[in-house]
This record gives sequence, structure tokens and C-alpha cells, in this order.
Amino acid sequence: MKFIKELLFTLLACGFSGTALAQYIQVDDTYSAQQLVEDVLIDSPCANVSNFTVTGDNFSSGQQSYGFFDATGSSFPFTNGIVLSTSRAKRTEGPNFDLIDEGSNSWAGDSDLDRALGISGSVNATILEFDFTPLTSQISFDYIFASEEYHDNAPCRYSDGFAFLLKEAGSSNVYQNLALVPNTTTPVKVTSVHPQIDGNTGCPAINEQYFDAFNETEYPTNFNGQTVVMTAKATVIPGTTYHIKLVIADEGNVRYDSAIFLGGGSFKVGSDLGPNRLEATQNPLCAGQTYTLDARETGSNTYKWFKNNIEIPGETTPQYIVQDAGVYNVEVTLNGTTCVAKGEVTIEYAALPVLTSPVSLVQCDADNDGITTYNLTTINTIITGNTSDVVYYKTLGNAQDEVNPITNPLTYQNTSTNQLIAKVKNAYGCANYATVNLQIANNTIANQAPVSKCDTDGPQDGFTAFDLTEVSPQVVSGLPPGLIVNYYLSANDAVLQINPLPNTFTNTTTNQQIIYARIINGADCYGIKPITLIVNTFLPNDFEDKEVYLCDGNSTTLSVASGFSNYEWSTGVSGPNAVSIAVASSGIYTVIVKNSNGCFATKKFIVKDSGIAIFTSLPTVNDFAGSQNSVLVNYSGSGDYYEFSLDGIRFQDSPLFTDVPTGEYWVYIRDTHGCGTTPPVFITVLDYPRYFTPNGDSYNEIWAIPFLKSNSIITIFDRYGKIIYSFNGTTGWNGKLNSQDLPSTDYWFVVSLENGRIVKGHFSLKR
Repeated sequence: MKFIKELLFTLLACGFSGTALAQYIQVDDTYSAQQLVEDVLIDSPCANVSNFTVTGDNFSSGQQSYGFFDATGSSFPFTNGIVLSTSRAKRTEGPNFDLIDEGSNSWAGDSDLDRALGISGSVNATILEFDFTPLTSQISFDYIFASEEYHDNAPCRYSDGFAFLLKEAGSSNVYQNLALVPNTTTPVKVTSVHPQIDGNTGCPAINEQYFDAFNETEYPTNFNGQTVVMTAKATVIPGTTYHIKLVIADEGNVRYDSAIFLGGGSFKVGSDLGPNRLEATQNPLCAGQTYTLDARETGSNTYKWFKNNIEIPGETTPQYIVQDAGVYNVEVTLNGTTCVAKGEVTIEYAALPVLTSPVSLVQCDADNDGITTYNLTTINTIITGNTSDVVYYKTLGNAQDEVNPITNPLTYQNTSTNQLIAKVKNAYGCANYATVNLQIANNTIANQAPVSKCDTDGPQDGFTAFDLTEVSPQVVSGLPPGLIVNYYLSANDAVLQINPLPNTFTNTTTNQQIIYARIINGADCYGIKPITLIVNTFLPNDFEDKEVYLCDGNSTTLSVASGFSNYEWSTGVSGPNAVSIAVASSGIYTVIVKNSNGCFATKKFIVKDSGIAIFTSLPTVNDFAGSQNSVLVNYSGSGDYYEFSLDGIRFQDSPLFTDVPTGEYWVYIRDTHGCGTTPPVFITVLDYPRYFTPNGDSYNEIWAIPFLKSNSIITIFDRYGKIIYSFNGTTGWNGKLNSQDLPSTDYWFVVSLENGRIVKGHFSLKR
């Protein structure tokens, strides 16, 4: 960054060399330590100075790290003064166009500085020291700390160090560091005085009010940034000799140099009138307050007091009592000397909080015993007009002395004393007082009718949501306008105004619950009344959804129980006696009934078509299959549920019958919804014996197929395909051929049924 500035400066300097020098400070590094102290820094006969030393680096060029500077008409805050640097002092001259980054590790640091700042390894130290004997009780001088480390995110991590070290001369006392952030014990450094540094490696602002600026190229010095003008102060003992050591050094390495600029003539030996009392520093005086300024110095001295640079007539004593705002000065001419010690202080007054007083707070008394609980915080805004903290006391004396405050303002219970004092402080601690009169409400409020609501917001469990804003008109009916109602679970909560219920409140006790309405007039309680909330459930019997079947060509009646106050059917039929309707078509029908509490219940009827089925074809018979014989009923119908039977007695849900024995059957279809039974059809299930035993024992003597029609033909073959016997469906074979018994073996048959179907199989003859 400074390389670009240097190039730009070189180009500009070519055209403006005649005027450029007047814009920047100029440094003369030929001054001795005594000249720097006596001719530049101290401008007062109120201190005797001696024992001057200055040390730094003697650069090869012969230049020094310290010197006298002159602002030469630039914008630099000091007209002239002393510069102490960790580089050549001449390098501090503006503009800010190149990096001051010089010095070496052979240039030593300072152990006193290390101890004062709690660091180690300082290098490149420049030190100005001298002794002084003050004639008055206060010294001060002005300074600016400037550094190249005010760049990018360096203020978050790096800083050179400096200190103004003071102790009694010749003593082994620990040095006192005067170069501190005001009103703290924090040394002034780059890391302790900077604005917010943005970015991922940035950091928040610290003591930003004492940071001046990051410098552009055209600045009177060659530093990246600096503090505002700051003042170092110390209280001293007149006549005592002190040693002061002004030191600056690089911390840790020789990179990125820094400097201290001391204002010429700013080393003052004067009278301490104490800190300024300003709103900006949070310590103004309070309206009506007096304040004593004390400039007393040892001896018979002469005193003059000034306000706003005008001498105050007749005020010639060491003390002056301030009664109004202004800039106050004192001049103390020390007896027998030419020393005129001066002191200055600025006094501002802050207005007292503006309060409303007296204020009445009216509370309700649940048991009418004259003792109740007050929430004092409800009148805070009435007293103050804002949200300032208010502290309550029982007496004005306690409030003024700030003793025995009321510690439970949210739940304060009154005693025989019904007057309190409210104390309010502003941001500066200035207090004002208001009188609070505690009163008990004595208003007549009618008893409240119960508030009923039907349980309609889900399962009817005795819990439902009440809109309490709909209850409030009932509560305030007949009362003065402008009242507000809040609701609570208990009378105690209502008195204390804690745990208010939301506008939409679901009861917490099933079916019935008492809540409490607190009627308020501003911050005052107008009255408290209980209100009963009732949840009406309505669960009539037999009101579940119901399916109803409508037989083809018929109508049916839909009905519910009588005794309700009103009925409203989805067909438009309604009235107190409309308990039923007749319907002739399928669909969904509803009826809404109302009871005496005004609650509603709905029943739904799902009406479905049904009717007698028809056979779409004769049942499918799968026979001659033994245990696999089956019958499948082929049908259609307008209903959705039918039963089937092969004998008209035993019915089943499935149209498929399995493992059907041989025989003759009548097949039935019955509508399960009572619409009737389809006229049956006749079927025959056939099968053949797997063996027979023609042994003359009268069992299984003949092989025949039961239930076969007479016009069916059966032909029997041996294993070689030779026809052995043929007969019609009503007879059978006795196991003989030409009256001779055939041997035990398997035989084959072919059945030609009357419908043209051919069935083949084989069976065994066993003797």
C-alpha cells in the first residue's frame, strides 16, 4: 500500500515542490535533552527541572531517533513539540507515503518499559529523562501516539510499547505509568485503542473514542494512524523531587515503527480541580446539586476564580462552591514565587427525571380485609413516562438514604402504611421522587353467568378452546367505558397480575373450570370476578357412520332417535320432528341433530345398491377329478355381497365349491342384505370308482358311474386296447367277458356323455 503512495507522491512532488513542505511536520534532531525539556516541553515557573538525559540510536547518518518538531502550518494538532521514535526522527515527517521500518536488534530496549507493560524483549528504545520539583500538586502534559501498525488487521495482534514513568527521584519505588487509557489501568497501545477491524481475522473496536484516524497519503506525518490528543496526569507532592522517564520501543521485533509526539509547552504544573463533570463521561452534576472546587495549595497563597473566562468577584478563597454549569478556572499565585498554578474544570448539570406525582394505584382485595398485594411495577411507566428503573421505599428518608428498599415490588403487600415513595434515577444517577398512594377498589360488579361452549375441536374429551375476547363484553356490561379485562387461572394470579391467560384458552380441568376476570382501569384494578367455563359434550348413542342397502326397485327409511330439539337432513328435510327420511337411491345422507345446549352431532348414512343376483351361465363343473371336483358359480348382481349354496341350506361366501362329492345339486345365490334368493339351477357332479371287487360278496360287485344319464355310452378296454365291454350310462360291468371272470388288473374306459364330452380314465379290478 505504501509503495503505491510513494509513487503517487513522487509524481505529485514534481509539480508542487514549492508548496509541499508547508503541509507536513518538520523535524530538527539536533536538540539536546535539556533543550527539549526546558525550551520545548515545559512552559512553567512552577517546577524546577534538572538531570536531563536522552538516549536512542545514533544512526550511521548521524541522525537521531528524537528531536524537535514543528507543524509548519499543517493540520497536525500540536504546533510544535518533541518526537520520540523507534526509527530516525526525520522519518516521521509527512507525507504518509512509505513504510517506516528500520532499526536493528543491536539497538537495545528498556527493562523499565517491559515491566510497566508486562512484556519482554523490547528493542529500539528512545528515552527522555529528567528530574523536576513541582511547586503545586498536579502535573500534566499532552501527547499523541502514532504507529505504522495501524494497518489491515495488525491492531488486533501487534503493537509497539511506550510509557511515561514517574517516581520519586532517588527512590526504589515502582514506577507509575501515566500513559493509560483514561479512567482505566490499560496502557495506550495499538491493540488497546482502535476501531472495529472487519474481516475473518478482524476484531471488535476497543476504546475507539480515543482513536483518531487511519491516514491517507496527504497527512502531516508518515504514520498509518494515531490516537487523538491525550493527556497524562499525576498528583504530586509540592517540593518533592520526581524523576520522569518518557520511553518508547519496538515490541518483539524491529518492524513497523512508532512514535510519541509531546505537545510543546504542554507540561503543566498546576492545581487539580478534579475531573470534568460531563454527560459525555457519565458524571455530570444533578440539577440543584452544589459542588465544591478545592484548589488549596500549601502556604499563604493568592486565589482567583473564573467562570467562562470571567473573574468571579469576591471569590479569593481556596474553595469555590459551584451551583450552575460552566467552565471554571482558578489561578493560584504561590506566596513568594512567580509561579501561578492554574486549574480548569468543566461542569455540566443533568436534569432530574421528570416524574408524575402523586400517583394512585388501586388494587382489588379478594377477601375485603383491607390488605392486598400490589404489583408496583404496573405504575412505573405512569410515574416516569418510560421504562426507567423505579425503586420503591416506605419513607422519603429511606429513599434519600437508599436503605430498606421494597424488595418485592411485584408482590408488595400493604400494611397500615398506604403511601410509598418511588425513587427514579437517570443514567447519571440523578434522583427524583414521587409519592404513591395505595388504594383498594370498592366497585360493584355483577355476578357472571357461566360461559358454555360445545366441544367441537376434535375428540369430545371435555376440553375445548374458548375465545376469551368474546367473554369480555359480558364482563364489562353496565360498567364505565374504557375498561380492559384480563383472565387468570386463580384469584391470586389475578391480584398479582401474573400468568395471564391467552385470548384463546383451552380449559385445563375437564368439562368445567373457574377462571378469574381482572377488570382494569389503566394501572388500577377495578374488580375481580370468577367466571365458570362449561364444556358441553354431545355424544348421542348410535351415531356412528352406518351402511344401509337399498334393494333394486325399493326404497328404505333412514332414522335416528327422537328427543333432540332439531333435525336437519342433507336432503333439505328439517324440523324438531324430522327423525327419519325415505330414500330410493344410493348415496351419502347426513343428519345433524341439535340438543338443548345448542350442541350438534352428525350421523352419516352410506346407502348402497343391492339386489337379487342372476346366473350369467350354468355353473362351471370340474368333475371326474376325485377330491379335486369343484363347482364355480357364474353370476352378476347390483349388490356387493352374496352367499352361495349347493343345497339351499348351507351357504358360503365364495362362489367356488371344492372337493364336491358326486351327486345332483341345486345351486342357489342369496343376497346377504335381504333382497332375496335367485331361483336355483340344477347340476350333476360325476366321477368314477377307482376300483371294484367282483368277488361274490355283494360289495363292489359292479363297476358303474353314478348319476350318469342313460344316453351316455361307456366302453371298457384291456391294456392292449381291446374292447372288452360297452354299456349305457344306467348300467355297469361285472368284470366278466363271455361269462368268464377276467383277471385282476387295470382296465381303461371311455365315456361319451350326452353333451358330447369325452372322459377317459382307468380303474382296477381286484379279486
